[in-house]
Amino acid sequence: MIITGISDEAGKHIETQIKAHKVLGWNTLELRNHNGVNPSTTKFTDEEFDKVRRIIEEKEMTVVGFASAIGNWSRNIRGDFNIDKEDLKVAAKRMKSLGVKYTRIMSWIQDDKDPVFTKKETIRRSKELAKMAEEYDVILAHENCTGWGGESPENMLELKAEVNSPNFVLLYDTGNVTAYAYEDVMGFFQKLRGNIDYVHIKDSLLATPGRENQFRFVGEGESRVKDVLKILLNEDKYDGIISIEPHVSAIVHLGDDKKNDDDQLLFDSYVKYGTMLMDMISGVQDEVK
Repeated sequence: MIITGISDEAGKHIETQIKAHKVLGWNTLELRNHNGVNPSTTKFTDEEFDKVRRIIEEKEMTVVGFASAIGNWSRNIRGDFNIDKEDLKVAAKRMKSLGVKYTRIMSWIQDDKDPVFTKKETIRRSKELAKMAEEYDVILAHENCTGWGGESPENMLELKAEVNSPNFVLLYDTGNVTAYAYEDVMGFFQKLRGNIDYVHIKDSLLATPGRENQFRFVGEGESRVKDVLKILLNEDKYDGIISIEPHVSAIVHLGDDKKNDDDQLLFDSYVKYGTMLMDMISGVQDEVK
């Protein structure tokens, strides 16, 4: 099992991110942004990426996943699909250079006026991306987040079955269940059991009108993180990647990193979150010894 994190929530610069992981005793990271730009997109130049890659290698760190922008909260199902395909081409090349296996994806902002189109187009696009992933020998990890494919366990499983590719797997984010107002937290998780290949750890209060984006330190929200980990680790013998995405001091998709210009607070809250998760995992594992 690898415990790591989406490192840009510790700080904007890759060196700050690495420093936080080293404080936590982690030699891996999940890469999302460096100075506000995602290295797995075409917006990030090859020259910039080479600088980041060299820093990662010099610091003797390993990248286990890319948190890509493919199909995410900024991209509409009616939008230009070529952007996602070009990003995957760029990401795959850069993943190879760093030995990365997984890249996180979502399934686009839905067209609420045409759910039939949304579902059909989501499946079509996901199939095409999966074929590309097979060619590039990388794995797409689809998250329960933005899009038709992530709004319920049933949709996640249906999308996976329709795509039917070994290079298309499911990523379970603990906090997104409550953040997207899905009340039956354990029901969501139970339906996905046996189909989870990657895990993100967030914790939040159940979203209700006027109480959205209420993220908390792990164990202090309503996402039942400890209960999920008990089952995942002790019963299902999950031995994959567990990556923190705290959202406590920075919510990247809301531009909410700007709400807190205190870089030290970002760093400290990230380290605190990682420490709390490791303590929680140790406690869960001790229960079966």
